[in-house]
Amino acid sequence: MDLKKRVMAEKAKLTIDGETYELPVLESTFGDKAIDISSLRQRTGCVTLDYGYMNTGSCASAITYLDGKQGTLNYRGYPIETLAAECSFVEVSYLLINGCLPTENELRNFKGMMNKYALMHEDMVHFFDRFPAGSPPMSILSSMVNTLSAFYPEMINNPLEQIDKMAARLLSKVRTIAAFSYKKSLGQPLTYPRPDYSYCANFLNMMFDLPVSPYEVNPVIVNALDKLLILHADHEQNCSTSTVRLVGSAHVNLYASISAGISALWGPLHGGANQAVMDMLERIHLEGGNYKKYIDKAKDPNDSFRLVGFGHRVYKNHDPRSRILKKLCDEVLQTLNLSNPLLDLAKEIEEVALRDDYFVERHLYPNVDFYSGIIYKSIGIPNDMFTVMFALGRLPGWIAHWKEMWDDENWRIGRPRQLYIGPKQRRFVAIGDRKVCDERFS
Repeated sequence: MDLKKRVMAEKAKLTIDGETYELPVLESTFGDKAIDISSLRQRTGCVTLDYGYMNTGSCASAITYLDGKQGTLNYRGYPIETLAAECSFVEVSYLLINGCLPTENELRNFKGMMNKYALMHEDMVHFFDRFPAGSPPMSILSSMVNTLSAFYPEMINNPLEQIDKMAARLLSKVRTIAAFSYKKSLGQPLTYPRPDYSYCANFLNMMFDLPVSPYEVNPVIVNALDKLLILHADHEQNCSTSTVRLVGSAHVNLYASISAGISALWGPLHGGANQAVMDMLERIHLEGGNYKKYIDKAKDPNDSFRLVGFGHRVYKNHDPRSRILKKLCDEVLQTLNLSNPLLDLAKEIEEVALRDDYFVERHLYPNVDFYSGIIYKSIGIPNDMFTVMFALGRLPGWIAHWKEMWDDENWRIGRPRQLYIGPKQRRFVAIGDRKVCDERFS
């Protein structure tokens, strides 16, 4: 990735103590330009301070672009609307990881590898018996993915030469791990993957098939899950993706890097938002369905309540994924002949909020989490598995970013700086003469 070709004629100027420094400006394909501050500390003795890295680019990437103002999202240059309508999740995974949509032969080979690697080593299956009852599914998922490096160490050396195998292995085995985790939590016998089923049909069958009640694959439900995973497949440099890159920057193997990303996604501020939406809707429903009360609470500056599922840190327009999911939600409920009071509540809240000046002026539009939880719930996936589903969808994006980082000539090990604000140098006091901690700091 030759960034020298991106250097623009214009320069950014920074003045410190009367001395002016010129900094290169790099041009993007779309969106924000970047001021290259890689030599700032060396030249000036200063670093930048940017909590949450909201104004700091950590890499140059060719994978995903989103425009928060316009409400657009592209994977490798393809609009998310087109990919969700025309492609399967496996095709989109191939696109993200390899940079192009697969030919028929390439897709057939990719699916063949995924079928080959779908089963877990039988010793790994026994690990599920050792997790305590009620263990968080994300904890199990992160642990089991990290364990893959012990069972498949041949994938650690020369990783880019083995990336196709590692990608197929992860995409296939994470699906199996997720389904097995759910089965074990219920004390049900495991259902092993079937090579004659598609990716999503296979997952649903492993989740819900029982010896006394075989699972009937519904194409509408399979299609809905396929689209859900596509919509979650990547989203630029979010918390979990940046974690995968940061951990991987130490040349950590792919399995351990993905395990770290799963742990980051576990946080309720990141991957748990759709579960929070369901919790909120269930709470409103149990209290009689008075959603107007909660809209008023959300608008009250003295109330800490927030309307979950509205607004986005990046999008200042409609999240394009939410439009797709709203239509998808109707299709699923109609197919299953379900009358879900939570969906009715969600639609009423959306309609009121979109007409309310408070939400319109603040660009608080429904985001991807607003409807995804209702769809998951409708097809039988419990609340505590929602974030696992998010991880399953985000997996190809994580793999793509890890691969891109390893293949980038500008790669550096992640090493953020800080602004130190602690004490300078303190006199050591022997233990018998020390006072309480608060007094020593006063």
